[in-house]
Amino acid sequence: MKYLGLAYFTPEKFAEMAPDDVKALVSQCPPLDEQMRATGKVLVSASLGDLDQWKTLRPQGGRTHVTDGPYTESKEVVGGLFIIEADSPEEAQRIASMHPAATLGEAGGWAVELIPMDFYLSR
Repeated sequence: MKYLGLAYFTPEKFAEMAPDDVKALVSQCPPLDEQMRATGKVLVSASLGDLDQWKTLRPQGGRTHVTDGPYTESKEVVGGLFIIEADSPEEAQRIASMHPAATLGEAGGWAVELIPMDFYLSR
């Protein structure tokens, strides 16, 4: 079974942190990401780009309407994603718990949501 991991953060909480604290926190991420990938069960892992570069596309009046900025309104924002292929939900949870958003960043409002999914790869 494949699982989608969505790594969240809270922009307002991040903005309240001192820049040096943010830098120190983020510097701890690469080793944790590597530990997670080293399981051999992570198919995809990515950090998402700056929020000011995001676009939202919605149907409106029979056409696609494009606006600046993220998505639907929410206090939490998806900052990264990963896909795990695991033999059980417990294995997926164990691997997802290695992600930095599941182990660090409480002050930044970090969290991981783990979602079972059907996955089709087209080339």
